[in-house]
Amino acid sequence: MIDVNADRIRRKDLIKLVKEVSRLERKLAREQNNRTRTEATKDKLQVLMKQIHLEIEESHAEIQKKNHELEILYADLEKEKKKSDDLLLNILPEEVADELKRSGVVAPQHFDSVSVLFTDFKGFTQASEHLAPSQIVAELDACFTAFDEIIERHGLEKLKTIGDSYMCAGGIPNEAPTHPIDTMLAALEIRDYMNRLKIQRIEEGLPYWELRIGIHVGPLVAGVIGRRKFAYDIWGDTVNTASRMESSGLPGMVNVSAALEQAVSPYFQTSLRGKIPAKNKGEIEMHFVHRLKPEYSSDPAGIHPNRKVVCYRLS
Repeated sequence: MIDVNADRIRRKDLIKLVKEVSRLERKLAREQNNRTRTEATKDKLQVLMKQIHLEIEESHAEIQKKNHELEILYADLEKEKKKSDDLLLNILPEEVADELKRSGVVAPQHFDSVSVLFTDFKGFTQASEHLAPSQIVAELDACFTAFDEIIERHGLEKLKTIGDSYMCAGGIPNEAPTHPIDTMLAALEIRDYMNRLKIQRIEEGLPYWELRIGIHVGPLVAGVIGRRKFAYDIWGDTVNTASRMESSGLPGMVNVSAALEQAVSPYFQTSLRGKIPAKNKGEIEMHFVHRLKPEYSSDPAGIHPNRKVVCYRLS
């Protein structure tokens, strides 16, 4: 005899099992679908990451390129700035140039004692009539370049050239107690250079120029004039008197005022010329300075100082 209840229970269990299997199949299908979507999303993310990585690399390369271009521009700017600074330093003393760059103006400055040196070529106008313009410029350039090197060694400041005249000063823009000696040593070297050049040109059968040198020491005012073309210049009676020392001098000689002679006579051999008429100044006492005294010279000609003078200048 069949147990109806038992058969009914088995059918219920079977139905339940079928439902559970169906549920699990649906769940498995959902998980498979989710896994498929996850894989697809993962693939999309990988593609996106590759694109982002590529864009980052391209951006990095572009940034490096721009940085390199900026470095080149900065280097070019620094070169141009150096050129500008060097050009300014060819016109103005370093301290004055720094003040001009810093504030845009340079205040005039009074100096109690400055040695002013002028040079001028005797017969330049007449001699230049027989020379081509290019030759005149070349010969002046050679002379003034030599003068530049000499005064730089002695710490003098070049101020300007006017035609065949050359002007420099000692004791500006930085005060130096030895400026009369420094200026005199430079003057002797300039005179020696021109004497050697004269001998050379005579031997070559060429015309030569002779040089007058004049120096005076005293107070003056220094400053910068101009706005477009700057010029560092000096003013005062000291400048005028120094100019008269040059114009009242003799070729091949260093002509100085009594004030300058008094300052350098302990170290240099000098001779009194007496009172000499000077344009717009009346009679002025003038002296020739010939050389360093033997006890202060390192060479027979008395042009270069020995250690006694060098140590004094450094003290």
